Amino acid sequence: MELLIQQLVTGIATGGIYGCMALAIVMIYQAIHHLNFAQGEMAMFSTFIAWQLLQWGLPYWFVIPLTVAVSFVVGIAIERIVIGPLGDAPVLSHVVVFIGLYAVINSTASFVWDFTTRPFPSPFGEGSQLGSLISNQQIGMVAITLLVLVLLYAFFRYTRIGLAMRAAAENPVSARLVGIRVGWMAALGWGMAAAIGAIAGILIAPIVFLEPNMMLSILLYGFAGAVLGGLANPAGAVAGGIAVGIIENLAGTYVPVIGSELKLPIALFLIIVVLVFKPTGLFGRTVVQRV
Repeated sequence: MELLIQQLVTGIATGGIYGCMALAIVMIYQAIHHLNFAQGEMAMFSTFIAWQLLQWGLPYWFVIPLTVAVSFVVGIAIERIVIGPLGDAPVLSHVVVFIGLYAVINSTASFVWDFTTRPFPSPFGEGSQLGSLISNQQIGMVAITLLVLVLLYAFFRYTRIGLAMRAAAENPVSARLVGIRVGWMAALGWGMAAAIGAIAGILIAPIVFLEPNMMLSILLYGFAGAVLGGLANPAGAVAGGIAVGIIENLAGTYVPVIGSELKLPIALFLIIVVLVFKPTGLFGRTVVQRV
């Protein structure tokens, strides 16, 4: 029973990171209705920036907000310079651009910092407040994920910019007619997604260590969480990410065939199953268009 509880708690903690990544994926999807395959690399690059600032001697709790702010600005710049000009280009054009972004960011990180695996200090310190059941790092991961979700809910529900972003995502034509700058709302969505990805990267780096390919598997788990929860539901994406984390941990522990080496195919299997049987996700809604 203790092993089961420990795996559940660990699954919730790692699932919170998957939920953060899923949330970033959903925000960009709602802004431009495409999946950003470079989301993980953007998070990885932001984490390297945080690591470099720490190496220069800046204090941790100054580095984190600075990295998030830089990531926010870079996300806006990417949308304005690279994605915005695509407009209503075919889906394949967007896919090619996202793959190109992936390659450029990964190559730049490997050129600047090489492929040496580096330890990343935990913002919550070592040890545990609850014995061996859950570490301080895991508690912090869950708490930060829930805090990000609450802040986003309040932002989209109670602020003028948040309401404008929702309107621009739901009906761009009508939003333009009432004076909303739809292009800039999409850019803000990219900036917020980049900032959330930076938080996810900083939280997971102490566990997986820091190197240019650290976010590849995390991105796949994030896609699985977003698809499972629903690409049109940010809260559902976080719930889906947590569910993926729990399923991954339990399967790796209690299914001998899977073990620790075959956890990643679980995410791919979940994506296929959900897309076949419930394409809108567990918390998504079916949209009917009359023509």
